[in-house]
Amino acid sequence: MSPLQYQKWLRLNEARRLMLTDRLDAATAAFQVGYESPSQFSREYSRLFGDSPLRDITNLRQMK
Repeated sequence: MSPLQYQKWLRLNEARRLMLTDRLDAATAAFQVGYESPSQFSREYSRLFGDSPLRDITNLRQMK
């Protein structure tokens, strides 16, 4: 994993944590971790986690 890929991984995982624990919406979490475009964030999030941010967070909350 390159340094840029690792940075993206960290940012996306932090955004996921913010959405789960602080109950932020995807756009707010994206801006908090440095994304300027919610659509770019959503694309990269879906690539990493396999689902859209809303669907992923909903599924994770149901598992608890």
